[in-house]
Amino acid sequence: MAPSAPGDYVRSRRSQLTPEALGLPVHGRRRVVGLRREEVAMLTGVSVDYYGRLEQGREVDPSPRVLDSLGEVLRLDHDGRQHLYRLAGISPRPEAAPVEEADVSLLELLHSWPDSPALVLGRAYDVLASNRLAEALFLGFPFSGNLTRSLFLDPGARTFYPDWHAVAESTVAGVRLADGLTPGSRRFRAIVDELRVKSPEFVTMWEQNNARGKRLQPKRFAHPEVGLLELRVHVFGVKGAPGQELVVHHAVPGSTSAQSLSLLGSLTATWQSGQAPRG
Repeated sequence: MAPSAPGDYVRSRRSQLTPEALGLPVHGRRRVVGLRREEVAMLTGVSVDYYGRLEQGREVDPSPRVLDSLGEVLRLDHDGRQHLYRLAGISPRPEAAPVEEADVSLLELLHSWPDSPALVLGRAYDVLASNRLAEALFLGFPFSGNLTRSLFLDPGARTFYPDWHAVAESTVAGVRLADGLTPGSRRFRAIVDELRVKSPEFVTMWEQNNARGKRLQPKRFAHPEVGLLELRVHVFGVKGAPGQELVVHHAVPGSTSAQSLSLLGSLTATWQSGQAPRG
């Protein structure tokens, strides 16, 4: 029987690891490159026969526990583990979300755009970082560093967003989609549970069960210092941190909103003097 795709993959990974890398003793000359089957089986917690059948394609239904253990033993990164699951015909298991923070390179990118409000959002729409113009646009995030909480619980949100209802529906659909990608997230549960208690409108929108990611679309802001702004919202997934999003706001060149955004930029030096940008 020809080796299966998972078998090919784990065998190739086995050949690229040395026993020294896993702290295994080495005695005498070895006839194989990389780890032996017996060593991988022992570290994975399965029999040598089972592991051999897996590599040969005769074990077609490995359990998630075995795949998790193999991923650990073979030192697979996030992408490698997800790939192994797919090869085995199993939906990749969501991993526990680490404490979120914006990558240093993203911070540098944010601050290289002085004329565009830009921020990094975490999985639950926490603001992880923002440049100075985004701080000015969002008034320093006075109510909360989480945009979903601010949208539903900040009394000023309905004035700040002239199209509040449409923004709220879109946000809830985005939260619902992100929640499905990271089931069991404590941060999601904390925010959703709080809003279900404090905001009847959130409950209504949440129970509609819409799931939809952000799209390129205009969004209107009624800013108390520069008036009405209509900005295009560009959203980019952060490859190095799945679930995070880079959000950039941009005005049509030559428009009234572009002039107002330029004015807001000129005011940032004096806006809340001494406050440093997020990140």
